[in-house]
Amino acid sequence: MASVMSSPSARSLRGHSRIVVKIGSALLVENGELRRDWLDALISDVVSLANGGADVILVSSGSIALGRGILGLPAGPLKLEESQAAAAAGQIALAQAYAGALGALGRKAGQILLTLGDTEERRRYLNARATIGTLLKMGAVPIINENDSVATSEIRYGDNDRLAARVATMASADCLVLLSDIDGLYTAPPAQNPDAVFLPEVPRITPEIEAMAGSAGSELSRGGMKTKIDAGKIATAAGTTMVITSGKTLHPLTRLDEGARGTWFPALGSPASARKAWIGGHLEPRGEIRLDDGAVRAMKSGKSLLPAGVAAVSGTFSRGDAVILVNPSGHIIGRGLIAYDADEAQLIAGRNSREIEAIVGYPGRAEMIHRDDLVLEDAFLNGTR
Repeated sequence: MASVMSSPSARSLRGHSRIVVKIGSALLVENGELRRDWLDALISDVVSLANGGADVILVSSGSIALGRGILGLPAGPLKLEESQAAAAAGQIALAQAYAGALGALGRKAGQILLTLGDTEERRRYLNARATIGTLLKMGAVPIINENDSVATSEIRYGDNDRLAARVATMASADCLVLLSDIDGLYTAPPAQNPDAVFLPEVPRITPEIEAMAGSAGSELSRGGMKTKIDAGKIATAAGTTMVITSGKTLHPLTRLDEGARGTWFPALGSPASARKAWIGGHLEPRGEIRLDDGAVRAMKSGKSLLPAGVAAVSGTFSRGDAVILVNPSGHIIGRGLIAYDADEAQLIAGRNSREIEAIVGYPGRAEMIHRDDLVLEDAFLNGTR
């Protein structure tokens, strides 16, 4: 197993600046009732991390399990409409529980319900990303769940492991914690195989690692390990370190920081570098933005692109599409994700950001392209253009 294992490295949540924590239903809800002691202990961990300077985002299951108890639904499989009704009832109670636990420790909660389309369709993706970022700037803890009250099997993730990984990439998080009923990845199901070996670190997710997680119809997969490995592939490729650890005990995040067992999946690069690579090499440009000299200088100093620095707009594009940036001579200096549709971008080009609302009819973003959504050509940065 030397090919897939390395020596466990010192890991700490305290070393990360933005952390997504995924919470499973079985940890949060028992027999249709909320495990309030467990939730209070978890929120104490979350607030401790936040007070230490980290942004923390929670991706929480539990609405259907909680709603079953509230509505008195029987045990066993539920029809789609029953699951959606349970989610609708449970989500209210779940949000109240999180808001109450956070409020007792001086923090606010913000609820966001997502569907598959919100993380796949670019415009909705940017809206969700902006909402998460704004909540964090305001000191609130975003509580995210799949919108089970309206989602159907054709338009849903179906598991919060992969949703949490998508949220982590959307929010440019540098750490994803999957709280589970198992303390990490083993070479085989430990309950069934006494010779199963625990893997403290997985440097890269190989076919051998995927085989350990089981196939779609395996007993191990029904325990959820396959979806966790799928989440790891999404997260690490986007620059997010992931860890699978047990959430069964109280204060699971503190315990992880104190050395509790977990399997770590190191990121392949940083969130910023992964996002820049995605913008620079994987998106087809839909338009062109010509800059004036002042904007070119601002780009080189690491600033966002404001409408005032735009000399001309061409192409047919929508908010969230990639566009090429050119200097006054027509040389390409980079590309970025535009914050406005093409017709709106043409209207506000060359104008002060304070005029945006009067021009387009709503208070849009001050930046035409935010610096986090910009990637510049090496030749431009090195002064050869």
